[in-house]
Amino acid sequence: MSDARKPVLNSRSRNITEGIARSPNRAMLRAVGFTDSDFDKPIVGVASGHSTMNPCNAGLGPLADRAEAALKAAGAMPQTFGFPTVTDGISMGTEGMKFSLVSREVIADSIETAVQSQFMDGVLAIGGCDKNMPGAMIAMLRMNVPGLFCYGGTIKPGFWKGQALTIVSPFEAVGSFTAGRMSREDFDGIEKNACPSHGACGGMYTANTMSSAFEALGMSLLGSSQMANPDPEKGDSVAQSAAVLVNAIRLGIRPRDVVTRKSIENAIALVMATGGSTNAVLHFLAMAHAAGLEWSLDDFERVRRRVPVLCNLKPSGAYVAVDFHKAGGVPQVLKMLLVKGLVHGDCLTVTGRTLAEELAHIPAEPRADQDVIRPFDKPLYKEGHLAILKGNLAPNGAVAKITGLKNPVITGPARVFDSEPEAMEAILGDRIRAGDVLVIRYIGPRGGPGMPEMLAPTSAIIGKGLGESVGFITDGRFSGGTWGMVVGHVAPEAFAGGPIALLQEGDRITIDAHRQLIQVHVSDEELATRRAAWRQPAPRYTRGVLAKFARLVSGADRGAVLDGD
Repeated sequence: MSDARKPVLNSRSRNITEGIARSPNRAMLRAVGFTDSDFDKPIVGVASGHSTMNPCNAGLGPLADRAEAALKAAGAMPQTFGFPTVTDGISMGTEGMKFSLVSREVIADSIETAVQSQFMDGVLAIGGCDKNMPGAMIAMLRMNVPGLFCYGGTIKPGFWKGQALTIVSPFEAVGSFTAGRMSREDFDGIEKNACPSHGACGGMYTANTMSSAFEALGMSLLGSSQMANPDPEKGDSVAQSAAVLVNAIRLGIRPRDVVTRKSIENAIALVMATGGSTNAVLHFLAMAHAAGLEWSLDDFERVRRRVPVLCNLKPSGAYVAVDFHKAGGVPQVLKMLLVKGLVHGDCLTVTGRTLAEELAHIPAEPRADQDVIRPFDKPLYKEGHLAILKGNLAPNGAVAKITGLKNPVITGPARVFDSEPEAMEAILGDRIRAGDVLVIRYIGPRGGPGMPEMLAPTSAIIGKGLGESVGFITDGRFSGGTWGMVVGHVAPEAFAGGPIALLQEGDRITIDAHRQLIQVHVSDEELATRRAAWRQPAPRYTRGVLAKFARLVSGADRGAVLDGD
């Protein structure tokens, strides 16, 4: 947005009340509930991802109602509107999964269009699924209108025969059942009990990763990200958020005042400390781009090397989000990082106070009666878990998740597939064996298109008992629920002619997280010969939203953005 168009307090109201020429605007707003006094109030959008398509967003309607009431009580005039959402857990393993990352851009465009066209003074976004968070934040950063994100809350864990379940449990059960390691009774029991309430996926998967990171970023209230959707405190938190946003509008606090390189470092430190999703890498690259900030894959690696994994959370650990919340949640982890000098306490938050001021009342050490948040002298891992790998197979970089493994190093023969269904058939048919390096390519941002997640194949591998012994490389993405020897976001992608497109069945590949290396043991001369013979495949889509995405999208190493240079 140009400086001339930056909104000021009550800018929309003044625009619609200036002169006789604006009376038609007033007339239309009277039809949706405005009275004379309302035209002098800040107008605040309530952007809601409510839908009955999925449990992640089905509980957002009551929260939007609470926000609307709280905004009115704080002296603002709310205007509610919706944005669409895709639920990865439902579309996973289908053609629908290609729309998941695309939805991040659709959400951002939807919010930007509504807020800018109506010239609102601020926006409070309420969302649940993975792409709701980055989509809303990208919009806020583009517009630089005062904003705040309210997470719709996590789901509560399901249980089967005393075992805590998350949405990943049914995916892993597929591999276990087909391998003969699980009974039909248990297979059906897990499927029927995995999702017992409304709320987003319950581990430190992508939704909970991004919502937690937004607390550290300063764009959500501290302590709000791990509340369960059905619990009354979630609605109370949304109402409090609405009042904070009205205050931010009056103080003139804008998203780009809060989101800086230093606050992004804080957010990534929190992602590392909590064992968060690989998708955080992609989304923070995109959000930094929207904010006009320089941020690269190397910055993630820089933060990773100094921040330990402190939280024992699924998928790499034992506990779920509601356990994390009870143990002290994000504020406790941030205070521990602050004490050790691993986050910047002077960063402004949407409350108008600094992060250090917000954390002043939090104890420096975690409670001794819990095992979710480890003390610094007993971390799960001494360094962060999201490693940036480079080598002749990914010269622009790739993202590896290296927690939960005894030894994150493998050299083995490539098992190459150009689609997810082909790979799944091989996994379930027992044609992938210990020591193999599975490769699924042509599913990157342009090639997929849409860079789908590979939760079904990775979960099938885990279910087959091969999580420690099979490597997995892709130019697509991984679910936040994935663990194992997995490397995604390989750049350049196969469709763009990246080296992953030149792999042949049986090529020896090394994944070495200790050396941040991803290497194919083929000579430069042989790779050059293969490149000369390579031809780009025809686009999978030539019309519609997927075709437009494929034509515009940047590489994963740049956040898969659509408005890059």
